[in-house]
Amino acid sequence: MTIIDLGKITLNTCVDGTEGNPWIVLSNSLGANLSMWEPQIATLSAKYRILRYDTRGHGKSSTPEGPYSLSDLVGDAIALMDRMKIENASWMGLSMGAMTGMGLALEHGDRFKRMVLADARADAPASFRNMWDERIAKIENGGTEAIADGTLGTWLTSEFRKVKPKTSEWLRAMIVATDDRGYIACARGLKNLNYLFRLGEVALPVLYVGGSDDPGAPPTVMREMADATPGASYVEIPNAAHIANVNKPDEFNRAIASFLGV
Repeated sequence: MTIIDLGKITLNTCVDGTEGNPWIVLSNSLGANLSMWEPQIATLSAKYRILRYDTRGHGKSSTPEGPYSLSDLVGDAIALMDRMKIENASWMGLSMGAMTGMGLALEHGDRFKRMVLADARADAPASFRNMWDERIAKIENGGTEAIADGTLGTWLTSEFRKVKPKTSEWLRAMIVATDDRGYIACARGLKNLNYLFRLGEVALPVLYVGGSDDPGAPPTVMREMADATPGASYVEIPNAAHIANVNKPDEFNRAIASFLGV
C-alpha cells in the first residue's frame, strides 16, 4: 500500500494487476476501506490494473475537517487519477463509492470508459436523511462501535452472519476502525445526495448491481436509477444485503464479468 499526498489530503492506495493493462478504480462504502474489494481482485486482475483507495476519513487516508460534500469525494478521485497519470479508467463503487461514481459520470464522464455502481441510491428522501441524523448522534455519543452491529445487520444477511462469522467480524472491525470524524463528515455529505434527476445526462455505459435484500438501496430504487440512466442495465443479486460483493462474491463477480470483459 502507498500513501499519496494530494496536498490538503493524503489517500491510502493499493495497486494490483499487470502493468500496462487498462485501469479500473474501486471506491469503498461508508464505514469500510479498500480491503472490502478483496473478493473481486482475482477476477479483475485477469484484465485490469486495479487502483483501490481509502476514501477520505476512512482506513489509512487522512481525515480533514468536515463536513465533506460529494463534490469533495469526486475531486479526490480525479486528483488521485491525475497524480497517478491515469487519463482514462473504468470505475466500480459500492454505496458511497457508487454515489461518488455518479458524480464522476456527470462531471468527468470523459475520464471513464464504463461504471459498475452497486448498492446505492441517487437521492436523499426524508427517511434517508433522518437515518443519517440518528446514526451521527449515536457515533457522537459512543463512536463507531455504537453503530457497528446495526450496520453489519444491513450489510450482510442473517444467514451469512451465521455461516461466515469470521468474514462478518472482519467487516465489523472495518466499521469500528473508521475514524468517528471521518464517518460523520461523509454521512453529512450523503444527506445532500441529489443525482437522480440528472442521471439522464450520463453518457457512458453503466451497470447497476444490487442485493435483493438490501434495505439501504432496495431493488425498486436501483431499477428506477437504471431506468433513468440511458442504456444502463440492472442486475439483482439474490439473497444479498448491502455489501453484496462480500455477501455473495461469486454471484457478484458473475454479474460484473460480462460488462467489464473479465
